[in-house]
Amino acid sequence: MTTPRHPTVPRRPAQVDTTPGVYATLDELARLEARARGYSFLPRQPVHSLLTGRHSSRVRGRGLDFDEIRRYLPGDDPRTIDWKVTQRTGKPHVRVFTEERDRPAFLVVDQRQNMFFGTRRAMKSVVAAELAALAAWRVFDQGDRVGGFVFSDTEIRDTRAHRSRSRVMQLLGEVVKLNRELRVDTEIEDQPEMLNTALERCARTITHDALVIVISDFFGIDDESRRLLTRMAQHNDILCALLYDPIKTTMPNVGRLVASRGEVQLELDTGRRREMQDLGQYFSADLAEIKNILARVGVPVLLIETETDPVDQIRHQLGAAVAGRQR
Repeated sequence: MTTPRHPTVPRRPAQVDTTPGVYATLDELARLEARARGYSFLPRQPVHSLLTGRHSSRVRGRGLDFDEIRRYLPGDDPRTIDWKVTQRTGKPHVRVFTEERDRPAFLVVDQRQNMFFGTRRAMKSVVAAELAALAAWRVFDQGDRVGGFVFSDTEIRDTRAHRSRSRVMQLLGEVVKLNRELRVDTEIEDQPEMLNTALERCARTITHDALVIVISDFFGIDDESRRLLTRMAQHNDILCALLYDPIKTTMPNVGRLVASRGEVQLELDTGRRREMQDLGQYFSADLAEIKNILARVGVPVLLIETETDPVDQIRHQLGAAVAGRQR
């Protein structure tokens, strides 16, 4: 379902740029299924994973369903003893649980104009599409339902959660559609509040025990964003993937650069150290503020930059240090 947020500005037909890293394609996102290995969103995490340890939240996993009551056997966990049945029968009995077979995952994918930026390897918008594919395929491979919300500056497209390959492709297709609408010469204005609009839609849709992965540069994050994320985190697992370009932390000395946004252009002389230091401090402070707000929510945050293969970054941060140990 598509919900317009602002009046749609007519778009002029344009040729699709085939330069690698500028736009995502559905074929490329489909091929990422083969690489969605070596990390997990389930509770059992490697010791170095972002999702374990006292400084970050541990995902709940699918949860447990009651299965049966049976006689106590050597090796059973004493905490599972059912004392009422034990007292009634005079013999120790335990409650047996099985892992639920389903935990829906919802992806919130940012494809706003602000994401159409990149200095190395790929645009943030393309990396967001790649991360969405890697998350969707991994969740699908683990047997859970996948759905999500893809948003631009003008609309939100949602895909209901379902456990099927066709539903994953439908979700990724929505990502590609909005990704292909991004252009340098757009007349659409940036809408920072669309982040909260998408989070609000997600918060109204999910109930409990779901995994929510927010993939964005978090342009427009504020106290309302923090409130919405905190609200969802009370009964669900939230994982934020914060995307940023390396220029946010390191200003390269590559001579003169021209940044363009439609008819507006800005020329930067990266050889002027003082000016570049000031600009670098500004970018770093902006990134630090976003990280600070997310830290106050208390949810795990994947820091993903646009220069390096996102597969390697996910595997590193989720702690899959030994190849072959984790599918």
